[in-house]
Amino acid sequence: MKNKEKKRSFIIRFFSWIWRNKWRVIILGLIAGGLYWWLCPKGDGGKKKFVTVDIVRGDIIQTVTATGEIQPVNTVSVGSQVSGTIEDIFVDFNSKVKKGDTLLTIEPSVLQSSVDEANASLKSAESQLKYSESEYKRNKLLYKDGFISRAEMEKSQTTYEQAEQAVKKAQYAYDRAVTNLGYATITSPVDGTVISRKVDKGQTVAASFQTPDLFEIAEDLSKMQIETAVSEADIGMIKEGLPVTFTVDAYSGQTFQGEVHQIRLSPTTSSNVVVYTVVINVDNKDLRLMPGMTAFVTIVVAEARDTWKTKNSGLLIRSYKNIAENVSEDITPKTHLAIERGNKVVFVPYTRGLVTPTETQLISDEIKEQDKLIVGFVGQKSENKTVMRGGPRI
Repeated sequence: MKNKEKKRSFIIRFFSWIWRNKWRVIILGLIAGGLYWWLCPKGDGGKKKFVTVDIVRGDIIQTVTATGEIQPVNTVSVGSQVSGTIEDIFVDFNSKVKKGDTLLTIEPSVLQSSVDEANASLKSAESQLKYSESEYKRNKLLYKDGFISRAEMEKSQTTYEQAEQAVKKAQYAYDRAVTNLGYATITSPVDGTVISRKVDKGQTVAASFQTPDLFEIAEDLSKMQIETAVSEADIGMIKEGLPVTFTVDAYSGQTFQGEVHQIRLSPTTSSNVVVYTVVINVDNKDLRLMPGMTAFVTIVVAEARDTWKTKNSGLLIRSYKNIAENVSEDITPKTHLAIERGNKVVFVPYTRGLVTPTETQLISDEIKEQDKLIVGFVGQKSENKTVMRGGPRI
């Protein structure tokens, strides 16, 4: 009887103590429950819960992007070989011209004076030649008959030969003056469109030391080209004939087509980066593209259709030692993929294919539908370094 009373008294005191310290008991219980949930195995029997990335089938396109300026394939600068004041201009910006059409004329009075002067010199030289010739013939006969000395005859012969050369010299000067007079009329050397006019009527053209540029004529605006700068890291992937797409700000939302025409071997350095000029041919039959427009170019280097691919973030892993136990040394992130298949870890050999800024092609015959690429597990501590498996920087 006494034992029952003692037991009953103990129970009453115990619950009374709990009631008095109920908040402390509740807090301790929450802490204990949290520690148990954090440290003890979960309901899956202690198995690791993997973090995975999807492997899907689809198209992947590897590209190189650049910018460049649209220009005509052939632009001719028209200048002047003579100096003078511009008398008339017969074309303006955007004028269509044919080969031989007159573009402008230079006031010809000075050049015409040069022609007249050269012509007068030529006539004078021809008169002197006639006189020297008749004197030489006469002295030749007198020397034959013994009336003059040999020295006099040879002197007249020399004078005659010098007169012949003087006539030739005067003829050359006259021809040059006539040619310069012809240069006073500037004509178009090609069929095309005037895209630049750099002079006005009444302006003086000075051609003393170099030929001044008067016009720029685009030979054919239906055929344009883009000169882009591609860095040395990407130039190895560029080949002649590769397809190109590009956009311009003037036609938002529209994509134009082109083709790589030339890779120039002369490098330039811009901001400590070695770049090469890539020339792209563009069809401009509708004449919508204008010289000087900035083109945002995408060169399609390679493409793969209906292939396995995954996000680049799925290929960031250093080691498989925490993914599965007893992993062979031959199985590395560079040669094998860690795949979750049927709640099991399967290592599949693969080869990295095309790489874009967001996706990577996976080449393997052992990948199956519904496969998930393992990139880690829940609760895994982060590594100090992360290495992208599969190859060089893109």
